[in-house]
Formats: sequence, C-alpha cells, structure tokens
Amino acid sequence: MATQMKEIIMSITLWDVIDIAVIAYVFYKIFMLIRETRAEQLIKGIFVLIFATWATGSSGFFRLYTVNWLLRNTMTVGVIALLIVFQPELRRALEFLGRGGIIFGNPLSEALDKETKTLIDEITVAVQALAKKKVGALIVLERETGVGEFMETGTTVDAVVSSRLLQTIFATNTPLHDGAVIIRDKRIASAGCLLPLTENQSLSKELGTRHRAGLGISEYSDAIAIIVSEETGVISTAKEGRLSRYLDGKMLKEMLVSQYKPQEHRYRGFLKWRVKDVQDDK
Repeated sequence: MATQMKEIIMSITLWDVIDIAVIAYVFYKIFMLIRETRAEQLIKGIFVLIFATWATGSSGFFRLYTVNWLLRNTMTVGVIALLIVFQPELRRALEFLGRGGIIFGNPLSEALDKETKTLIDEITVAVQALAKKKVGALIVLERETGVGEFMETGTTVDAVVSSRLLQTIFATNTPLHDGAVIIRDKRIASAGCLLPLTENQSLSKELGTRHRAGLGISEYSDAIAIIVSEETGVISTAKEGRLSRYLDGKMLKEMLVSQYKPQEHRYRGFLKWRVKDVQDDK
C-alpha cells in the first residue's frame, strides 16, 4: 500500500498541481460570486435533486423507478429553467469575467489626483451631515459597468459634486429626495433615480427600501452605493452584493480612497486570494 501511494505521489507533475490550483481558484471565485445571494439557496436545492435522483435509481438505496424517471426528466427540463432563473447571476459573472475579475481582480482605478480628493471630501462631508440630521440618502458611484438605464429614470443634473448640492437634493420634502443620486465621471449625472431592489431573502427585515435598492444596484453592476438611514442615521455601503453597516466618516473616506488609490501594478489581486472586508460581517 505504501509503495502504491509513493508511486502515485511521484507520478504527480507540476502541471497537475497547476491544473488543480486553477480549478480550485475558479470554484472559489464562483462561490464568492453567489455567496449570500438567492443563487446560493437554489444551488443547494439542485444538489438535493441530484442526490434524490441517484438515491432512487438502480444504483441507489431505494430503487423507486417511477420517482427516478420523474426526477431525471425534471433535471433535463431544469437545465433551461436554470438559465432563466440564474440570469442575473450569470450576467454578473460574465461582466466580472469581462473586467478581468476572475484572473486579475478588479482593474486599477485612476490616480488619486486633486479632483478625486475633492470628490471624496465633498461626499464624505455631505454623508456625515445627512447622517447627523437623520436625512435618508442613497448615492451611487458608477464604475466600469454602466448604469445609464437607471439614470434615465431620474432627473438629469450634470453638476459638479458638492456637499451643499447633495444635502439640498436629499432634503426632506424636495422632489428628488426619495430617489438615488448617480455620480458618473466625478459629476452628479442624475438624481431621483429608481434602482432595482435586491432579492436577497436573508436580508434583515429592519432594512428599508434604500438599503435594498443599494444592494440591488451593487448586485446588478460593480457600482458602489452609499446609504444613509432615515430612521437611525446609520451610514452603510453596498458593494458586490454585500452590505457594510455602521460606518463613520473616517471609515467611509478610507473606503472611497481605496477605490481610487493607485497600486503598484495595473491589475490588483493577480492569482491572490482576496480577503473579505471585516465590515462585511457587521
């Protein structure tokens, strides 16, 4: 037995190790994409169906041939159904792949120049002021995936980002305060925008429409959403379908800076495991 094991180990080449590592990395990325989304629960259901199909077949425990026939035919039709059900997740995965996310991580954002610093400062000041007054707000920072279709649902603004303007837009009883502000190319492109709501069933019932819309746009695209709760004044951010809550001004500014901060290489995260933000667990 020991000799056989030794022969097997000796027969493993470097390419075998690379092959296994690549497959493991791809599966890890797929898991991270679907984690804490409705796709996670659907995949669990698929595994249950696969197990039930095997258990009722000729090689299984029960040999319930009629049930097995029904399950096998259900699985055949289910392939088409899966493409329909998983359409949002598949689109998100393909966009992530198109951005080089599977292999290279997220592309490098532009340099942290004076204009970018001003943008970050103005957003941070506005969000802190809105949170202090408990004025609800939803600010979306467009990145590589365009969100033009949602900009069209609002009112075109096309103005320089300023703290005063953001506070005016979200002021209570103003026409645009209920919608989202979308920032494109460091300018307020549109206000009063309607966003898709997340379908994440595990989300706390205490979170309202703003948080669900912020999560929804982060699931649909690679945009970052900043949410201020109208009830509690709590600052939250949504990114890649994950919600980070209880941020203060310093933490928000650090998060925004990290999105624009230049790195040593053109692409970050090349063949590296990405560490999950501590705030995602809060």
